[in-house]
Amino acid sequence: MTDYKRFAEMAARIRENVEIVIRGKREAIDLAIVCLIAEGHLLIEDVPGLGKTMLARAIAASVDAEYRRIQFTPDLLPSDITGISIFNQNTREFEFQMGPVFANVVLADEINRASPKTQSALLEVMEERRVTVDGEPRNVPRPFIVVATQNPIELEGTYRLPEAQLDRFLMRIEMGAPDLATEVDILRTHGERNPVDTLRPVVSGQDVAGMAAAANTVHVSEGILEYTARIAQATRTTPEIRIGVSPRGTLALVRAARVRAAMDGREFVAPDDIRLLAPAVMNHRLILSPEAELQGRKAGAVLASVIDAIPVPQRRVDA
Repeated sequence: MTDYKRFAEMAARIRENVEIVIRGKREAIDLAIVCLIAEGHLLIEDVPGLGKTMLARAIAASVDAEYRRIQFTPDLLPSDITGISIFNQNTREFEFQMGPVFANVVLADEINRASPKTQSALLEVMEERRVTVDGEPRNVPRPFIVVATQNPIELEGTYRLPEAQLDRFLMRIEMGAPDLATEVDILRTHGERNPVDTLRPVVSGQDVAGMAAAANTVHVSEGILEYTARIAQATRTTPEIRIGVSPRGTLALVRAARVRAAMDGREFVAPDDIRLLAPAVMNHRLILSPEAELQGRKAGAVLASVIDAIPVPQRRVDA
C-alpha cells in the first residue's frame, strides 16, 4: 500500500527548500513540484527579473540529480543540445559526445531566442525521453524534466514556440511580481550573495522516480474522468476557441492531478485538483478565434468560463 503521508512529507521538504530562495510564490512552486514528480515539462513565462531562472535552479538544487543549463541564443545549433559524433583518431571510430540534454533536470533558458531548427531538437526528447543522433536512439536518464523560460514582451530576435512544442509542456506558469512585504524580505535576504548557491539537495533522483510511480496509484473515479473529459470537449466546441485541448492535454491534467492529490496526502483525485490545475495545464494549449483575439479576450478567462459551465461531480470521488 502506498504511503501517501510520506509522499506529502517529501514534497513539503522540496517546497520548504525552494522557499528559502523563492519567497511568496507558493502556488508557482507547487506547480513546479507537480511537474517534477509527474516527469512533465515546465514553461515559465514572465517579464525579466521575477525569478524564472532562480525557480528552475532552486528546483534542480533540491534534487540530488544531474542538472544542466542551456542558454538559448540565435546561433545555438541542435547538436549543441543533443550532442555530436566526433571522429577519434586513435580508435579510428566515431564516438558520441553527449550534449547537455542528457541530464535529469535541464534548464532551457530563454528558449524562444533560438531558431526553430534548434528548438525542434527538444521535441523528440521531451516526448519520448530519447535522442536520435546519426540514426541511433539514445535514452536520457530518468527522471527527466525540461524547465524552459521565456520573456513574453521582448520579441525582437526571438522565435515564437510552435503549438507542437508548446503541447510538449505539461504546464505553463507565470511568476508575477511580489507584494510589498515579500519584496522587502527579498531585499533583506538576497543582498550579499545568491541564496540558490547555498541550497542542498533534500531528495534524491531515485526518490523522485519513486514518487512518480506512487502517484500513478492515486485513484481517479469515473466521475472525475468524465468531468475532465467534459472540460476538454467544451474547449473544442466553444465559439471563442478555434482549437481546443487535445487528448494529450487531458491526459496531462489527470497525471498532474494525481500528483497534487498525493502531495496533499490523499489517495484519490478531487474535483478541486482538476479545477486548480486546469489553467496551468490547458491555457497554453488553447488557440482563440480571431474574433476573440480582436476583442482582447485571454485564454485564461475563456477557460475559466468554460470550467464554470461544467457541473462539478457531487457524489463521493474517493469511492
